Amino acid sequence: MSTITKTSPNHRPTHRRRRLHLTPYLFLAPALIWYLVFLVYPMYQSLTISFMSWDGLSANIRFIGLDNYRRIFFEDDTARLALWNNILWTLGTLLIPTTIGLMLAVALDRKLRGRTALRAIFYGPAVLPLVAVGMIWAWMYNPQFGFINYVLKAIGLGFLARGWLSVYETALPATFLTAVWGGVGFPMVLYLAALQAIPQEQYEAAKMDGANGRQLFWKITLPWLREANVIVFSLAVINSFKTFDLIYTMTYGGPGRATQVLGTWMYFHAFQYYNAGYGAAIAWVIAIITLVMAIPYIQRMSRD
Repeated sequence: MSTITKTSPNHRPTHRRRRLHLTPYLFLAPALIWYLVFLVYPMYQSLTISFMSWDGLSANIRFIGLDNYRRIFFEDDTARLALWNNILWTLGTLLIPTTIGLMLAVALDRKLRGRTALRAIFYGPAVLPLVAVGMIWAWMYNPQFGFINYVLKAIGLGFLARGWLSVYETALPATFLTAVWGGVGFPMVLYLAALQAIPQEQYEAAKMDGANGRQLFWKITLPWLREANVIVFSLAVINSFKTFDLIYTMTYGGPGRATQVLGTWMYFHAFQYYNAGYGAAIAWVIAIITLVMAIPYIQRMSRD
């Protein structure tokens, strides 16, 4: 009498188990290949180029080690000025747009008539391309027909009118004001989302205990916004060190080199001065600073 042996599900053929094991990786393969070819490989190439002296076109490539990086911090006065401008830009971004965004979020979190329209109005500039924003504000700053000088003259303050983007002292603040106008909406939205997650029972209990509006803000609102602050501040620092569009569009790094930032100085060396090795080194300085500043944001998002 023959005996029929049943195969247990745990004893499937090896090739079938291997195929099931590889299936998820096959689905991931197209995105992974794209990531490796268009992101990882170019990053590796740029890192390699940053240790070279190369014009970006010829076959004459010479290894110079860390000379490009040493030049950035110890020899190139413009690179140090650009780094300082990035630091000033970052500090200003942390103080002004984030503070205004928080104030707008607190104000628009209340039950106000037309608050949805107001939210859209304040957030609107954040969705505009920075190149378009830069061009619009450059026209507004124009010394001959610009809107800002026109208004100053119309209200009797014509003595304040000037070429805002062509004067050394005002060029960087003027471009930063443009960045503030376009950068308030994003932190406002993040803070609005965080505010709506605060339990209203805490506010009601505090009001019953006699807390006023200022005490509610400092004792309840701000502590609940701790995680939102990490995200807002991290993104502000990252975006500040990647600043390029507004500076390039509005001032082209001028007057002179007064408004150069690391992003524009990298662009000029890599694509206009034919110094690809030095440009790549500046790009990696930006990347390293950005990565260090992004660590709190990555940790917070990974925890969530």
